[in-house]
Amino acid sequence: VQLQASGGGSVQPGDSLRLSCAASGRTFNYVFAWFRQAPRKEREFVAAVSWSGGTTYYADSVKGRFTISRDTAKNMVYLEMNTLRPEDAASYYCAARPTKRGGTWSSGYDYWGQGTLVTVSS
Repeated sequence: VQLQASGGGSVQPGDSLRLSCAASGRTFNYVFAWFRQAPRKEREFVAAVSWSGGTTYYADSVKGRFTISRDTAKNMVYLEMNTLRPEDAASYYCAARPTKRGGTWSSGYDYWGQGTLVTVSS
C-alpha cells in the first residue's frame, strides 16, 4: 500500500485549501485518515473516512470546518479545509488501515504517506 499526499501550501487565516491523497496497492475495504503534526508537537488525528465514504469522523478541533471524502473510483481521499486558522498549520499525513482490523477511528493505522505542508499566516 502506498499513499501520496499533495495539495499543501501557504494560505492566510480564513482561507481554504484541499489536500489530496492518492492510494495504490491493495486498499480494498480500508479506512483512510488524515493526521497532522506541527513543529514541536505530537502528531494528532484530524479526520477519518470509511471505505465507501459513507461514514466520517472528525477531531473536535476541525469539526464543522474540515470535510474528509473518498472517491472510490479513483482511490483518492480528500481533505477540504475551510476557515483555516494559524493553529491548523502543520504537516498533514494520509494514513490507512484495513477496516477488519477494528479499533478506533483515530489510531491503529498501518500505512502512512509523506507529509504535505500547510502554513497559515497573515
